[in-house]
Amino acid sequence: MPEQANATPLDLAIVILNYNTCGLLRDCLHSLQQRRGTLRAGICVVDNASNDGSAEMVRAEFPEVHLIANRANVGYSAGNNVGIRWFGFDHQPPLPAEQLPRYLLLLNPDTVTPPTALAAMTAYMDANPRIGAAGPRVRRPDGSLDRACRRSFPTPQVSFYRMTGLSRLFPQSRRFNAYNLEYLPEDAVHPVDSVVGAYMQIRREAILAAGLLDERFFMYGEDLDWAKRIKDAGWEVWYNGQTEITHVKEAASRQSAKAHRLL
Repeated sequence: MPEQANATPLDLAIVILNYNTCGLLRDCLHSLQQRRGTLRAGICVVDNASNDGSAEMVRAEFPEVHLIANRANVGYSAGNNVGIRWFGFDHQPPLPAEQLPRYLLLLNPDTVTPPTALAAMTAYMDANPRIGAAGPRVRRPDGSLDRACRRSFPTPQVSFYRMTGLSRLFPQSRRFNAYNLEYLPEDAVHPVDSVVGAYMQIRREAILAAGLLDERFFMYGEDLDWAKRIKDAGWEVWYNGQTEITHVKEAASRQSAKAHRLL
């Protein structure tokens, strides 16, 4: 774990879980290098046994990044938890809260983060101390909104409207399109049930209350589950449409799904 015992803790601990997305991971890390502001940030890349040279690329080109190379693809939840634990969360014996990073960021390797995004999201959460987790507006490379960046929990009713296509027929309906909340402006700031794990920023106190990701989830649904446990612990989850990142959606998940089918 980072040497923070007698140092000021990080403002932001960034965990990037990678599997066979070497070029996209390079772009992601380059975008983080260009970040602006005074945030004390640390980056941990957890590589899930890639065979495309991802780990070697990080070692050679980003020596300031801490790399953990797993020997097997352990999935999204378990892989991210490796990085989360490296930053001191779930340490045994537990570390004093003030020694832990103030915020944790789960970030996909297929994202590009503008220079001011991390500082803006952190300032937003600093100004709203009841927010346990938050996410920005997430754009696809073609400019469209990644609809998963703001969601309601998939209750039976919400799921029924989505699965029957009513949400597509009535995109501006609060009732029929509750899952993706498309009736709300993209640049709005509002409470949600969950944001997307491609960029999910969590307050340390919320992690200490809710625990780490549930490793029974190999891939998909773990961000919804974590948001549910964070809310159950008394914290709020918000979407901040005033800050934006880019997500080459499914680039990473396609690789992990392909590997999962081979297990």
